[in-house]
Amino acid sequence: MKTLLYNFLQDEQGQDLIEYTLLLAFVCLASAALFISAGGSVAGIWTATNSRLSVANTSAS
Repeated sequence: MKTLLYNFLQDEQGQDLIEYTLLLAFVCLASAALFISAGGSVAGIWTATNSRLSVANTSAS
């Protein structure tokens, strides 16, 4: 039993998978935070463009 436990603790076979999973989770969280923060900027640009198009449409009529 002692040998089995020792071999289990020394085995590093799944270490790469865990590291890549943590890296992927970090990239997903960082990109989600970027998209959430950029959403306000995009909404502001969309609102300004929409109002200018409305003004242009009104003055063209």
